[in-house]
Amino acid sequence: MVDEFNKISKTLFIPMRGRIYSTEHFPNILKDDIALKLKDKLPPEEKVQSQYTYIASAVRSRNIDRYIDNFLKINPDGVIVELGCGLETTYFRHPNIKSSFYDLDLPEVIDYREKRIPLGEHQKLIKGDLFKKDWIEKIKSEIGNKPVLIVVGGVFHYFQRENVISAIKNMLNFDNIELVFDALNSLGIKGIKKYMNDLGHSDTAMYFYVNDVNEFAKEIGPDVKVLEEIKYYSQTPKDGLDFWTKVQMSGADLFYMVKMIHLKLK
Repeated sequence: MVDEFNKISKTLFIPMRGRIYSTEHFPNILKDDIALKLKDKLPPEEKVQSQYTYIASAVRSRNIDRYIDNFLKINPDGVIVELGCGLETTYFRHPNIKSSFYDLDLPEVIDYREKRIPLGEHQKLIKGDLFKKDWIEKIKSEIGNKPVLIVVGGVFHYFQRENVISAIKNMLNFDNIELVFDALNSLGIKGIKKYMNDLGHSDTAMYFYVNDVNEFAKEIGPDVKVLEEIKYYSQTPKDGLDFWTKVQMSGADLFYMVKMIHLKLK
């Protein structure tokens, strides 16, 4: 089954292993019991990651969890949509969720996922392409004008800038829509290319980055607002981490090499 994945889909095991590592060693950063249960079902790891790269994946999930929690506090009937969900277990880290939670990915990924991860009570899986509009039409027909938060973790940087902007513009078809995603800057994109090469994914190209979030927002539309741009590790507990991991985290934050971006699209 894994052999049928495209080169991007094959990277879905990287963040899963990061969440497992954090659960086993640093649950104060991220605790993901569902991910841990899947540990023995994953294919063999081609190359062992460093502590920093394991933790980087866990921190992304931690950051996204914060945005989801904050959004649902303000919008208890709000809808969460996770694009490029892969083997993410985000839904299960929010046990009190009462709103609809949609997970979207390519058909082969969803087929793989369905055999390994249970489906939550309010969770729905969608087979689709995030760059097309059909998934938007489907969700909108089911939720009406409820507020929507779209979260995209570790996905956009695999695609060209114009494609990412086009996909985000499609999201403007929702009536009340916010978007959260992680982004690299031009320095960070160089670093992640080396990282992917070290993990045996040298054929996986990286393109998209954001240096100026305000300029990026203007490219999407004149009414798009930047609600937040924060340093990736700024809210991460660092107790017990290796010295070199802390150095890498500090360097990434110092130069805004990777960050979380929160936009109000409409």
